[in-house]
Amino acid sequence: MALFVGLMSGTSLDGIDAALVEIDDEGSRPRLIDALCLPLETALRDGLLALTQASGVTFAMLGEIEHAFCEHQARAVNALLARQSLEADAITAIGSHGQTIEHAPQAASPFTCQLDNPSRLAELTGCRVVADFRRRDLAAGGQAAPLAPIFHRALFTHATRTRLVLNLGGIANLTRLAPTQSPEPVVGFDTGPANLLIDAWHRRHRGTPFDKDGAWAASGRVDAPLLERLLDDAYFTAPPPKSTGREHFHLDWVAPRLGGHETAADVQATLTELTVVSVARATAPFVRAGNSDLIVCGGGAHNAHLIARLMSSLPGIQLLHCEDFGWSADWLEAGAFAWLAWRRLHGLPGNLPEVTGASGERVLGGVYAP
Repeated sequence: MALFVGLMSGTSLDGIDAALVEIDDEGSRPRLIDALCLPLETALRDGLLALTQASGVTFAMLGEIEHAFCEHQARAVNALLARQSLEADAITAIGSHGQTIEHAPQAASPFTCQLDNPSRLAELTGCRVVADFRRRDLAAGGQAAPLAPIFHRALFTHATRTRLVLNLGGIANLTRLAPTQSPEPVVGFDTGPANLLIDAWHRRHRGTPFDKDGAWAASGRVDAPLLERLLDDAYFTAPPPKSTGREHFHLDWVAPRLGGHETAADVQATLTELTVVSVARATAPFVRAGNSDLIVCGGGAHNAHLIARLMSSLPGIQLLHCEDFGWSADWLEAGAFAWLAWRRLHGLPGNLPEVTGASGERVLGGVYAP
């Protein structure tokens, strides 16, 4: 058995998730030991948000924010190890995702940019670090996202039932896992915005980071014409492989679609329904009535209104919980990068070409010694 730490900071920009994962010699039964989220300080969050929305940045700005981000990562790792009374040499490696600043796999010169400094992280923690997971898949012609479906396959595949894994982070992404004996490949793609727009609108109008239990959305009314204007974006009907992020979906994307007469609560209800409808439409083709399970993870799993609306839109599917499998909805993505670090150190591919569109399997990530 070996111990790995996975680090994840997603498009929601709420904090750094650190997951301590135990992995056996076969990599077949990754087990969550402990996890924590270290919230981003306001100045760091604002700096990262500015980078994701900037038309141009200076090297000094980039370096300053990367430095602060890396120190925050190290604090998360060290806090997790201290809580478990572990020294750095007990950890085989840290798998660090970094913070996505911009993701443009469809650009004329495709790129994906994750803010990270694995060399400094290794210095600050005393641990080996595996990082830069995405660009190898991109170099092979893939989307570089989503990468979690291969981890979902290891955790959730069932002998006879179709399993659908839905991550409701800033962006929603879906994984379809056919039964073990089925020849059908794994399917995985980003369906569109999830918490990103919901949280941003709530923060702007209510001053707090998120809509707890979806209570504000539930108090409003879905504006059907506005919903249709939002759903008219070409991303929702584009076939996979596809991936997206904050560079596409943001409040400035919402603004020109507003009629000007909507109440703030009605917009919140409509943005929540946008997530529901876009996810349901993307999921429906893979549902086998009476033989399909939905496993929801990410922060949106705690939004009771969102989940209730989603389940009413997907009849014939059974809702399962990550806890049923020894995991938590909050730590699955961080756990995925711990496991991907294990695969990198064993020379095993970390991508699924049928998901990302890459020309073949690739070993992902670079290794940085302490």
